[in-house]
Amino acid sequence: MKTLTRKYAGLAVLTALLGMPLTHAVANETMSEVQDVVSDSWITSKVKSVFLSDVNISGLDIKVETVDGVVALSGEVPTVAERDLAIAKAKEIKGVKGIAADGLKTSR
Repeated sequence: MKTLTRKYAGLAVLTALLGMPLTHAVANETMSEVQDVVSDSWITSKVKSVFLSDVNISGLDIKVETVDGVVALSGEVPTVAERDLAIAKAKEIKGVKGIAADGLKTSR
C-alpha cells in the first residue's frame, strides 16, 4: 500500500510540475483581473468614505462607481460648490485615473 501511495504522490508531483507553466500563466491573468476588481472596489470604498466623513459633502446622496480607475459620480447635491468639492476630493484618491461626473446634478 505504501508503494502505491508513493507512486501516486510522485505522479501528482510530476503532473503539477509539468502543468506549472500553463497554470502559472492562467493564474497570473486571473490575479490581474482580481486585482483590477479589488482596486476598483477599494477606490469606490475610499471615495465613499471620504464623502461620508466630510461635513461639506452630502455623502449619502452621491452614488460612486469605479471601472478601470475611472470614478463615476451620480446623484443630486444642493450646490455647485458641493459638486465641485466632491469631484476634487474624488480626484485626490490614490488610483483614480479620471472622474465622470455628468450624473452628479445640483438642485439649485
